[in-house]
Parts: sequence; C-alpha cells; structure tokens
Amino acid sequence: MSDEGRRIAGRYLLTEQIGRGGMGTVWRADDEVLGRQVAVKRLHARPELSADELATLYERTRREARSAARIAHPNVIVVHDVVDDGGRPCIVMEYVPGPTLADLLKDGRTLPHPDAARIGLDMVAALRAAHAAGVLHRDVKPGNVLLGVGDRTVLTDFGIAMTDGASTLTKTGEMVGSIHYMAPERIRGLTPGTASDLWALGATLYQAVEGRPPFRRATAMETAYAIAVDPLESMKQAGTLEPLIEALLIKEPDERPTAEQTERALQTAWWGDATTQLPPATHDLTTVAPESGPGSGPVEDTGGTGGRGRRQGRGRKKLVLVGVAIAVAAAVTATALVLESTSKSASGQASDEPATASASPVPEGYHLVRDRQLGVSFPVPDDWKAGKRTAEGVTYSDGTGLAGLTIGVVDPAGPNPSTHFADVETNTKVNYPSYRRLRMQQTTFREQPAAIWEFTFQGRVRMFRAIDLGFGREGEREYDIYLSAPDAKWDTYRPVFDKVRDGFVTTSS
Repeated sequence: MSDEGRRIAGRYLLTEQIGRGGMGTVWRADDEVLGRQVAVKRLHARPELSADELATLYERTRREARSAARIAHPNVIVVHDVVDDGGRPCIVMEYVPGPTLADLLKDGRTLPHPDAARIGLDMVAALRAAHAAGVLHRDVKPGNVLLGVGDRTVLTDFGIAMTDGASTLTKTGEMVGSIHYMAPERIRGLTPGTASDLWALGATLYQAVEGRPPFRRATAMETAYAIAVDPLESMKQAGTLEPLIEALLIKEPDERPTAEQTERALQTAWWGDATTQLPPATHDLTTVAPESGPGSGPVEDTGGTGGRGRRQGRGRKKLVLVGVAIAVAAAVTATALVLESTSKSASGQASDEPATASASPVPEGYHLVRDRQLGVSFPVPDDWKAGKRTAEGVTYSDGTGLAGLTIGVVDPAGPNPSTHFADVETNTKVNYPSYRRLRMQQTTFREQPAAIWEFTFQGRVRMFRAIDLGFGREGEREYDIYLSAPDAKWDTYRPVFDKVRDGFVTTSS
C-alpha cells in the first residue's frame, strides 16, 4: 500500500516520493504545524533482520540526525527533527528541490571540469565544516550530493557518519558505504580519517569529469582490490582538475592534500588553466541572461550576437573572481606594452591586425584587438569576424553565426556588480521562460568587484549556453566579457572565453 497521504508524528503529511535507496525512502512532505515543505527519510521494513540488527540500523539513523545536526553550514543538509513512525525512526530534513549529482552523471554523462570544480568547492566546504565539528561522513558520493536552486550544493545522508568519541556500529570485517568511493585504508580495514572523506571527494570528481568511478570493475571484490593496489587510470577530460584528483586518490592517506589545499586547488581549477598561475578564483565566468526589449534576447541561431542579455546603463551584471597574483599583474603589464605597439585602424576604433611574434600573451590562432572606443584590448580567434557595434560594446562571431563574443562597457559602474546580475535576471525570467540559471557568483577580478553569471536558454532550434564576466569599481567603468554558443558544443567554445578573459586589458585611464 502506498504511503502517499500518510501523516507521520501527527504533523508531516507525505505528498511525493522523491528518492529511494537500499536503506529507506525519502518523501517530500508538508509540515502542517509550521506550514513548510520538508523531506522525510523513512526506513524500509526489514523483516529479515534480527532484533539486534534492527536496533543497530535504527541507531545509525538516529546518529545520522545527530551528526548532521552538529554541523551548521549552507552546504550541509539541515535536520529539523527525528520522529518515530511505527517503531521506526524518521529523519525530518530541509527539502532541497533539484537533482543529485548522480542524476546528472547518469549513463556516463560528464561535466566540464570547471563545473565539477565549482561543485567540488561546495563539497569540500561541507566536509571542512563536518570535520571541524568532529564528524566524518564516510559515504561521500554523487548520490549524496544535492544540486539545489541558485547553484547551492548540499551534502546529505550522514547515515554512516562517525563522530569523535562515538563507538563504531560495524562488526569486525564489515565495511559500510559505497565501494566505488571507499578509500584504500578502509578497504584494508584501517580506521578512517578526514583523508578518507577527501579520497571519496576525489573519486566523485573523477566520475564527474570522466563518466565513471576511478576503479570501477565487474564485481565489488575486484573493485575493492583495484582501489587497494591498482594504479589510477589516466584522465582524458579532467583539464586543470587532473593534478588535484590524482593527489586526492593517492593510496596513502598521509600523502593526500589537506582540505584547505584541496579548496585552493579547486578555486584555481574553477578559474581556468592552472598554468596561468592565477590566484584562487571562481571559474565559471558569468553569463549574461538575454535581455528583453528591441535588439536583445536569445535569438535562436544568432547565439553570437543575440543570446547576450545586455542592458543599457546600470542594469548589467558583474563578476567576482578572487584575488590577483603578481604573475597576473606582470602579464597585464606585458600585454599593455604589446598593445601600445599594435597598429590602429583608420577609424580609430579597433585594430584587427595580428599581433607580432613578440606578443607572447596572444594565444596561437588568435590576434590582438585594440578597441580605442571602449578602451580595452583583447585576443580574438583569427576566424571570428567583427559584427554589430554600439556605443557600449562590440560583438564578434564565428563562421556559423551561432557562437559569439561581446565586449561591453558600462559607465559609470554601479556599487555592486552582483546586484546588476540579479536585476537583469529578474527581467529575463519574465521575458524568457526557457531561461535557467546555472550559477551566479560574487568574487573579485584583478582586485575589482566582479560577478559571474552563467545560464542556458532555448532558441528556436537548439539550446544555448552563455557566460559573462563583469567587473569594475563604483563610479568608474564596468567591463563585460560575454560568450554565448550552442550548449551541445559548449566544450568547444568555452576555451574562447577563457583566452579572451586572460588576455583582456583595460587601456583607458
């Protein structure tokens, strides 16, 4: 008989089953006392278990609630209550709408490594909070990572967590957890530590970029053996995450990076190519939502110039990337010197002449553009052509006309770039129902306030994805770097954004 419509503890009305695993079922429920939606985790009936085994199982459930309740962090599930239902404990938690990371990775699907890095940053933040509270998770895996609204990542299911000073609930020789994400020391029967959770994080990141767990084999026994002794298979899609994942999956726990080191590496990977030696930063650069009104909005098959949600005046979005390293300052200086020697067009607006061989900041296959009207310089792919120009910006598009780059300026800048993103997004949601936010992030870029916004929208024929970086100090100029392209080919076009961003220089005072 279905449990839908049942009331638990006199107040939690079960309305929809939203998850089911080997141990229990998770329901969306109405808290009729406080008038809010919650998630209720209810254990399955287990008639095959003895009384002692049931007692252990129920104690694990209560421990999950106590463990999670010890951690106050936005990336850790909030536990509201533990109630009894026919002798079985039920955990009442916050309801986090959205899929799990496992849902996103189903059937071998993968994420771009910057996206994986962003999720990893939230996961390591959750683990740091848990470890600071004396809690080991012991079951970190994609299925226990919820992807909520507004890019919120939530670590859940502390059912086999272990707290400092607590007795173990496992028998000698018993391993509890998901084998594909279980650290080698646990396979060997050693006591897990914080490094064990970080190994599981590494295994989760490996699957996110490669489409499979790192040591997946035909059977659980073979998988366990591979985790304990086999070398890690080389990665093909990890990008700047590869060194970190390799370090997290080292067999010896003492040789793995700490949570703090992991966080810094993830910040760098989110920013971009680690070889640029940029400081820790938020990577997935902002994406501007299509703006409403004439000449704006996500025009299908004009992704380069139409998907841009540019607004005039102060309704722009901004990006925040963190810190600036000396290496960046040196690169900017070198680029500025090169730009001064770059020839100018007769119109005095922009020069599309290729940079000389001495212009090392310009990537191969790109040429340097110095736009005197906007007061900026930046690299552009050799085969991309300049298009529409306004007083606020200029666009470039590839040969298909589906992918495009927009460089824009807002003068003067507003007080808070992230507020501009929110303003534009509000209008976008009204005018474009297909709009879906992927992330909106505050940070700093080259020691200036900035914001990142990334989103998708449905065109007439295909889905588009866009990303935008905006930065600038209040009262001065805001600069915006925007790229939009077909979502199906995002991995092909995304590097264009990274190269333009890294080579972008403001030349106006």
